Amino acid sequence: MSKARRKEKDAGTTEDPKLYLEEAALERQLPELDLRMLVDLPPGLDYNEWLASHTLALFDHINLVYGTISEFCTMTGCPDMTGPGLRTYLWFDEKGKKTRVAAPQYIDYVMTFTQRTVSDETIFPTKYANEFPSSFESIVRKILRLLYHVVAHIYHCHFREVALLGLHAHLNCVFAHLTLLNQRFNLIDPKETEILGDLEAALLGDSTSAPSQTLAIQETPTTTNTSSTT
Repeated sequence: MSKARRKEKDAGTTEDPKLYLEEAALERQLPELDLRMLVDLPPGLDYNEWLASHTLALFDHINLVYGTISEFCTMTGCPDMTGPGLRTYLWFDEKGKKTRVAAPQYIDYVMTFTQRTVSDETIFPTKYANEFPSSFESIVRKILRLLYHVVAHIYHCHFREVALLGLHAHLNCVFAHLTLLNQRFNLIDPKETEILGDLEAALLGDSTSAPSQTLAIQETPTTTNTSSTT
């Protein structure tokens, strides 16, 4: 009986309920209007400077959020880098070779690549008279796409832990920031963002008021979707 149930679960085509879409989970720390003003390019400010500042902020916040739940994201618990919609992300190395890796390894690659890139003075210049490279926007697009994968994995596999730590409003705010920046400047391919389209609509749709209810989530083990669908 137990083997049959396990086989049925492994072969299932439906996802677990999306806890992040529950009404009480749709909290964020800033209203939508303030967030939209946050991403709008001020007159006279360099576009690349604006992208750089937001990329650095998003990297720092996403890295911090993941750090709070990283102990739950293990090689055995998350053997694939997955997101909602049965999405599995493969890592592309510098030669373009695709590799299937566990979520913690994938996210380590993302954070290492991003940290190395934003620390490179020839890409993210901080000294006076140093200029951004002509490829800067394409580099930012890659960073934001990879960070979006991390956010998608957190929502899909670790939102329970995020909510138990009381960090769901902060995560929602980070997601809204990333989403609105993308909406403003078209930085991430729609095929990447469609998997969290329902959350985007719930957080940034017609409703602008955040519920103040307490999010009730039982402390039960997190299950991970390991579908190979790309």
